[in-house]
Amino acid sequence: MPNDTPVTPICDAMREAGQWNQDWQPMAELDADWTEKFMAMVSAPLNAGVIDPKTFEMLAIAVDASVTHMYGPGVRRHIRRALALGVTPEQITAVLQLTATLGLHTMSLGAPILVEEMEKHRRSLFGDESEG
Repeated sequence: MPNDTPVTPICDAMREAGQWNQDWQPMAELDADWTEKFMAMVSAPLNAGVIDPKTFEMLAIAVDASVTHMYGPGVRRHIRRALALGVTPEQITAVLQLTATLGLHTMSLGAPILVEEMEKHRRSLFGDESEG
């Protein structure tokens, strides 16, 4: 009888190192093989030595703090690791400041539309004063 227990060395190592997020447990229970592959993909740049651990943590801070993610526990975990690796508070602040610019697109998209729609609304209420 084949062993039905999936082999998950990356997820297991993350659990042992205290890097496992309990929010990931349901997806691991539903599909341990997929979760293992996902974790391998996410950690590949670090594990392959393509980027150093400090850079990895700063990128992780940026992703978790981004307006599209906003994952506080991950930000906290990665800030702790970054500080432990010697990243300065000023460097972490710079990462957060750069990440904050993602929200700027909300204004650069929405503000011109608001101005256009305000003008259309004004014209519908008061008529176009430039005519006649």
